[in-house]
Amino acid sequence: MAKSGHDLIDIKVHVWRQKDAKDPGKLVKYDVAGVSTHASFLEMLDILNEQLVAKGEEPVAFDHDCREGICGSCSMMINGRPHGGQKATTACQLHMRLFRTGDEIYVEPWRAAAFPVIKDLVVDRTAFDRVIAAGGFVTANCGSAPDANDNLIPKEHADKAFEAAACIGCGACVAACPNGSAMLFVAAKLSHLHHLPQGQPERLHRTSAVVTAMDAAGFGNCSNHYECEAACPKDISRDVIAEMNKDFAKAAFIHRDRSTKADGGG
Repeated sequence: MAKSGHDLIDIKVHVWRQKDAKDPGKLVKYDVAGVSTHASFLEMLDILNEQLVAKGEEPVAFDHDCREGICGSCSMMINGRPHGGQKATTACQLHMRLFRTGDEIYVEPWRAAAFPVIKDLVVDRTAFDRVIAAGGFVTANCGSAPDANDNLIPKEHADKAFEAAACIGCGACVAACPNGSAMLFVAAKLSHLHHLPQGQPERLHRTSAVVTAMDAAGFGNCSNHYECEAACPKDISRDVIAEMNKDFAKAAFIHRDRSTKADGGG
């Protein structure tokens, strides 16, 4: 079915272009005509890239995969807000009906020391992988998948674990934080294990390990701005940060107590 003129908009897009990590990069303005208001933001970038390729120019590099708000790959700043600033919405779920003909849209990569730019809108987020590798798992061999009712879990704990596990690791929390802190991401990964019985034996060691890895990766400290919670496309609550801080304090106290005893102290 042909689309009416009211379904199409013409916009100007200022896109961050950067050849590699060493290139200073700059914003480049493009005119994108005939964009359907039913298209997603990534589909608009596809249209832009088709136009660039047709003119023999280099297409814009950006990360994407599922395009269903599940994988967390579509990480970009849109008009200065992670994923465009719509509540509980990833960039691939952002639709062009939110824009109007003549709008100027600014698209940039995540801005954080721990997420160096690789090319254009693509950043290196392997710092998250290093944090998870430090302790975001359970080491106990549980065998094959157990039946659902083998381990009885209070509904409150199951709900909190499920909510925290919704984190897709997109990095919006880091990009939104003025300090480039990853505490919402790290705390969510801890919370979804710590509300389940399988996560209890290594709880304090796990917390200490991932927080140490987070600091080593170059993420900043949390200073309670809570921009992370506002930017999270999965509505992860800042309460998980308080849980992590409590566990980290316990882990530090126990480590200090054991060190004192090992040195022959009281």
